[in-house]
Amino acid sequence: MSKKQKKRLYRILIAAAIFVVGFFLEHIGWVPDWVRLIVFLVCYAVIGWDVVWKAVRNITHGQVFDENFLMSLATVGAFFIGDYAEAVAVMLFYQVGELFQSYAVDKSRKSIADLMDIRPDYANLLRDGVTEEVDPEEVAIGDWIIVKPGERVPLDGVILEGKTTFDTSALTGESMPRDAAAGDAIISGCINLTGTITVQVTKEFGESTVAKILDLVENASSRKANAENFITKFARYYTPAVVIVAVLIAIVPPLVIPGQIFSDWLYRALSFLVVSCPCALVISIPLGFFGGIGGASKCGILVKGSNYLEALAAAEMIVFDKTGTLTKGNFAVTKIEPAEGMEEAELLRIAAYAESDSSHPISVSIRKAYGQEIPEGVAKVVEEIAGHGVKAVIEGRTIYAGNARLMARQGIAIPENSEIGTIVYLASESEYLGSILIADEVKPDAADAVLWLKLEGIRRVVMLTGDQTEVGERIARELGIEERYCELLPGDKVDKVEELLKQTSPKGKLIYVGDGINDAPVLARADIGIAMGGLGSDAAIEAADIVIMTDEPSKIVKAFRISEKTMEIVKQNIIFALAVKGIVLLLTAFGLSNMWEAVFADVGVAVIAILNSMRAMKVPKKRWEQEID
Repeated sequence: MSKKQKKRLYRILIAAAIFVVGFFLEHIGWVPDWVRLIVFLVCYAVIGWDVVWKAVRNITHGQVFDENFLMSLATVGAFFIGDYAEAVAVMLFYQVGELFQSYAVDKSRKSIADLMDIRPDYANLLRDGVTEEVDPEEVAIGDWIIVKPGERVPLDGVILEGKTTFDTSALTGESMPRDAAAGDAIISGCINLTGTITVQVTKEFGESTVAKILDLVENASSRKANAENFITKFARYYTPAVVIVAVLIAIVPPLVIPGQIFSDWLYRALSFLVVSCPCALVISIPLGFFGGIGGASKCGILVKGSNYLEALAAAEMIVFDKTGTLTKGNFAVTKIEPAEGMEEAELLRIAAYAESDSSHPISVSIRKAYGQEIPEGVAKVVEEIAGHGVKAVIEGRTIYAGNARLMARQGIAIPENSEIGTIVYLASESEYLGSILIADEVKPDAADAVLWLKLEGIRRVVMLTGDQTEVGERIARELGIEERYCELLPGDKVDKVEELLKQTSPKGKLIYVGDGINDAPVLARADIGIAMGGLGSDAAIEAADIVIMTDEPSKIVKAFRISEKTMEIVKQNIIFALAVKGIVLLLTAFGLSNMWEAVFADVGVAVIAILNSMRAMKVPKKRWEQEID
């Protein structure tokens, strides 16, 4: 609990103690009325001075009809008609509601506040062999920085020296540390856990990952959902309307109906004002969305505004890019098929040796799969045959490693292979040794994510890719995506999304999920753009409305659950608050309820709505969704 909240709590406790004294004095016949008035006035001053002061200050600034004005008018009026206890009780319960509100806001802000801690305080700049602590904004692209164990990475860059393990939980929500070594790219905001590393900076602080994330979080609240805009407009007209109705209730009946007492109708009018205060709506609706955004950020999902959280609940079609979104976006050895008499490990060793001097991505993937150090100079008299492969002498044997054309050129017979991907065939002299399949790997959770999205009610799942039709078809079949379009240029993707947008229902939304620079125009065009932010391009992250920091498609399902739960809570609060207030307003107008019912209708409804909004931070899972974690 913050100092401000503790101060408010102490005021409530002190005022409550004084209120109890005043309540007992009110039931003792010999105590003069002026003594009770003084006790309740002291209690009112302790608990309500700030509300009255805000009302007066707002009136001087032209802002008349707000909750402070309504509470002050109702309670001061109650004093004038002699209902001291009711006047103080209204203000006391109102402050209890404000304390609940403050606590709820702090709780929902916590995950976002934790995220804000990723801002680095300094960078260890390396100049002429000397390390100097500087502001991260002073470091330029190409500068070298030192990151020691326990320090936060201040800027994006590439590791030049050293190896370490990073804690990325503040960015991704994942607790599993990640290893990194020389040559690996790293992003700002992570915590260096084990070793000292030297990093060459690739982005200025303003363009770094941490700066972009902070900017997204800080500006999220500026993009309001339709429900929030509705409440803002509703309160603007509702508040002056109820004040006018309250004035009419106080004045018209005593003048029109014979025998009516003005003080009775004034009491009804004051109770009517207390009930009418729209605190529950004004507070709980934004709080519900704020809780949803905070809960999402804890999972590594950055939502740029509550309007996008609301739009997710109306999504009926999701369109995926393939490479880097549903697949890992890099070459990897997926299958090793040795010839008879050859072991898989031996075939992979020969291939790694043959490809040891090549920087081609396929060669890199073979060496990575081998995973062992390759002795220097092990491959001699290496010849790179353009468009075919390589020829190398390894341990006295001539090895050929390449495609089917290379094998045909050397007159080496190879078995038929229907696998989709890049196949590297290996032969020694004229003897066939085997083949290695290299393909873009499907992300481990991609197939489950597609299934879960369908269970969530997504009507159509579509895949767009610039890759070859055979590759796209294979990935789509593997993931259970029936609708796919292949060999598309970036412009073709925009045209296809435009076409799909016309096929959505009037209120339905289309989501596009991508990660590359070529996806930026489509992300911007879709109703909701979701970018894979861990390895995605800056352009994609900038154009997207939601960023998945962990690069996991399954997190989109989590975003849906958070959206659905948030919208459920918001609708519950609107219906509950309006229903209770409407009923009590009618009862009050006809004299069937007193100030105590009015207190419940105002503060009670607000507290219940706030507590309900806090549930947005925790997203219950469906049975099939347990596997996501």
